[in-house]
Amino acid sequence: MNTDDTPTILVSPQVEEVVLRQTESREARSSRISTGVLIGVVGLLLVWLATRTEGTAHFALSDAFNEVQLPTLQVPGLATVATAAAVTLLAAVGFISGRLHGRMTAFAGTVAGLAVVLGFLTWAAAGRELPFPVANQFAGTIDFATPLILGALCGVMCERSGVVNVAIEGQMLTAAFMAAIVGSMTQSITIALVAAVIGAMVMGALLALFSIKYFVEQVVIGVVINLFASGLTGFIFDQSIQPNSLKLNQPPIMEKIAIPGLSKIPFFGDVLFKQTALAYMALASVVLVWFLLFRTKWGLRVRAVGEHPQAADTVGINVAMTRWSAVLVGSVFAGLGGAFFTIGFAGAFNKDMTVGNGFIALAALIMGRWRPGLSALMALFFGFVTQMASQLQTINTPMPSQFLLILPYVATIIAVAGLVGRVRAPAADGVAYVKEGH
Repeated sequence: MNTDDTPTILVSPQVEEVVLRQTESREARSSRISTGVLIGVVGLLLVWLATRTEGTAHFALSDAFNEVQLPTLQVPGLATVATAAAVTLLAAVGFISGRLHGRMTAFAGTVAGLAVVLGFLTWAAAGRELPFPVANQFAGTIDFATPLILGALCGVMCERSGVVNVAIEGQMLTAAFMAAIVGSMTQSITIALVAAVIGAMVMGALLALFSIKYFVEQVVIGVVINLFASGLTGFIFDQSIQPNSLKLNQPPIMEKIAIPGLSKIPFFGDVLFKQTALAYMALASVVLVWFLLFRTKWGLRVRAVGEHPQAADTVGINVAMTRWSAVLVGSVFAGLGGAFFTIGFAGAFNKDMTVGNGFIALAALIMGRWRPGLSALMALFFGFVTQMASQLQTINTPMPSQFLLILPYVATIIAVAGLVGRVRAPAADGVAYVKEGH
């Protein structure tokens, strides 16, 4: 009861329903729409290709030398390309309209990508006399993806620590050069691999020295290292290696290792279990890098200095030494990737033989969101496109040969353009750390 004469007013609370809506940022909206437009353009291209598709597409699941012969698949050309175009356009509408959320976005993008590949291959193989070799396509994918996987893992190690590594191309080129010379002189694959790793680590040490100690802009020093590696290896090649190619440019070539039992599995045996040692090492390195980054104290320190070096320094982590170690460890993978070009594939060194694979590995790193597993998957995608361009030439596809040569790079541009803005690099990536008082 109130002690004064002021009347008490009881107000019954009104329950209001609050609807929480997730607002989309301007950057996310722009990225979503641009991705949808890109997918839509590719879908319209498939529609145009469908009008020019005649006959049946044949896909060979095994080659003439396999012990077990699998049947050749026959796919109706027009119907398959038209269906792939429809699926791609539906995915484009989903992206542009904003009706896709969460995992549905990734699912729609994956389905659209598979539809594009199937539709494109069907158009290329329809009406051709020779079937499209599917087993060779996937086996070649692993070959071309091996240096890309190793190069991307190098970038993951460096950029997780806050060091942008644009010098992957130069590291791989130097490694290929060293593997060719040392391998030719020793005729030892093991010693050639060690020499390749050392060559890549020297270039990585230059990157670390100028970017970590002297605070040089990391992208600039990366470009300089690439030019330095190209000029140095090209000069030595012209002056010394080419005149003595029999002694200095005849390294041993890795033979493919067939895993007993597993290599006899139809289709999958030749694809997965009959590869070079470097291919197996590349796949194992994905697990190794994941373990180092996410299951060790050293990996925690690497990620800490890549996100917030000031806070890491406050708790006693040596930022400079941690970044140095990450760059050098990453250089090991770049060295193995570079060695693939000479002792794992070509069997000889040529000037600028890495032909931009270091930059494609960098694109795979960005598309893979700086994660080892996703980066490896993106590298496999680029390897798939590269091998597909080679296979399309063998079946006399109507596509001009000039376009086939640039197809991997076109795919890289489209893929990166569709994902840039949706990924976030480590917060301190590319930011030099100057300790207070120094």
